[in-house]
Amino acid sequence: MTRRQSNNQWSGGIAAHPAQKNSECKNPLEKFSLRLFWDQDGILLIDYLPKGQTINAEYYSSLLVQLKDILKEKRRRKDTKCVLFLHDNAPAHRAFATQKKLA
Repeated sequence: MTRRQSNNQWSGGIAAHPAQKNSECKNPLEKFSLRLFWDQDGILLIDYLPKGQTINAEYYSSLLVQLKDILKEKRRRKDTKCVLFLHDNAPAHRAFATQKKLA
C-alpha cells in the first residue's frame, strides 16, 4: 500500500474532504477597513470605513478633526500641541488638504 492510499484510508479519502471554493470561504473581516490612532497611554480613536467607500483627503481630514477633539478630551493634563503622525505614502496622507489640516 502506498503512502497516499494509507492516508486516504484514515481520512476517508479525497472525496470526503472536497476543496472549498472562494465563494464558500467567506471571511466577515475581509470587507472593511480600519484606522487606529493610539499613543503610549492607549487607543484614542478607532474608525471603520463603510463598505464600498474609499479613503480620500476629505474623509481623512474629518478623522483628524475628530482626533483633535478626542485629544483635547482625553489628554487634558498633557501637552497636545506637539503631536507626531507616522504616515505612509498613501494618497490621502499626501493630499494638500491633509497636509494643510496637519499644519
